[in-house]
Amino acid sequence: MTKTIPTPDSALSLKALRAMIQQQSPLAALEVFHAELGPVLRASLPSFRPVMMAGAEAAHWILVEARQDLLWKSAKDPIARLLRDGLLVADGETHDSMRRAMNPAMHRRALTGYVDSMWRYTDQVAAAWADGHPRDMLVEMRRIALLIVMETLFGVDFTPQVAPYWGAILKMLQYISPGLWVLWADIPRPFYGRALRRMDSVVREVIRARRAMLRGDSPAPNDLLGMLIAAGADDEMIRDQMLTMIVAGHDTSTGLLSWAMYNLGAYPDLARRARDEVDSVLGGQPPDIESIGKLRFLDRFIDETLRLYPPAHLGSRRAARDLEYDGYPIRQGERVTYSIYVTHRMADYWENPAAFDPDRFLPERSKGRPPHAFIPFGGGPRNCIGAAFAGVEAKAILTRVLQHWEVTLLKRDVHMHMAVTLEPRPGVIMTAKRR
Repeated sequence: MTKTIPTPDSALSLKALRAMIQQQSPLAALEVFHAELGPVLRASLPSFRPVMMAGAEAAHWILVEARQDLLWKSAKDPIARLLRDGLLVADGETHDSMRRAMNPAMHRRALTGYVDSMWRYTDQVAAAWADGHPRDMLVEMRRIALLIVMETLFGVDFTPQVAPYWGAILKMLQYISPGLWVLWADIPRPFYGRALRRMDSVVREVIRARRAMLRGDSPAPNDLLGMLIAAGADDEMIRDQMLTMIVAGHDTSTGLLSWAMYNLGAYPDLARRARDEVDSVLGGQPPDIESIGKLRFLDRFIDETLRLYPPAHLGSRRAARDLEYDGYPIRQGERVTYSIYVTHRMADYWENPAAFDPDRFLPERSKGRPPHAFIPFGGGPRNCIGAAFAGVEAKAILTRVLQHWEVTLLKRDVHMHMAVTLEPRPGVIMTAKRR
């Protein structure tokens, strides 16, 4: 029997608005809606009426069962306009062929060689912390993540370009962040053109320089850029993949790492456990792929950070044809979203879900939990290509911080801001003291 998708009434909308104001985040409203209406509901904003889902069963349906009938690319969304045929938004054979070409650069064998760059750039950025001044770890982690992506995937030391391109990078991220375009797809946005052109220009210059280096006798490619060139991708396709990895590869890590730094400051006892584990496993040695693999508590600390503050907090698709989920009709062309954030905080799967408790990921406490109850990197055949990269990167960076620094959180009052990823605002303000 076909069921009508529930829509919030005025009383529930008012309740959600109060929660949103109190917590300074629209995600609070989403929690209220799903708590009252269940795992499937329809938003009722002007010009924006997507089918919104949450929960492990809905995620499994979207990511696995119905994935062939749900399209990623929505031509009028700014992220599709920016990334064009980038892996994050492409559908069909375009996506599949690019993923095949890019997979080797994200394989564990490649990650082994990346760890050195990860901890060295952490040291480089953290060297400035010695002055004892308060630092915004949202900014510091973005610097580290950006430098790592540029060197490991594209073979570029971006250190000299960080300052001159910093504003353009932030403007590019603002361009694809949620805004009025959600309600008015064709809203004029003239203030982003210069920043987008600057980013386009720097990416094309990197491609040009690498092609010049690869002429004649050259070694086999050992990074993503080289692999794309070797696979025969043209400059436009490579540009799309590079911008995709710059956006997705550094901004998601920025979100994860900044929240992890917040949690190190907010929970000093847990920070001490993580530091003691790092000292026991590594001593004073730099991290490598084998040693960080032994940091089991740090693994759980990162997973719990991803659970409470998933950088990619919402997934969005469009129905390629008429569909039905659990008796609810979904019409061709409708937007379908699934909330990773709400799913990660549902009491059906998580005891005391609002608490920060890394040991909930111990094997004995994870039994019976549905696979799609924890989906920080999506799931199914199109799970995030950079999931393993992000895990290794987070452990390498946090290991280096724990080895050399004691951090103190100065401002606990932060809220979740829905930018491209889920960011702590107004920032994670900390001081750092050398151990």
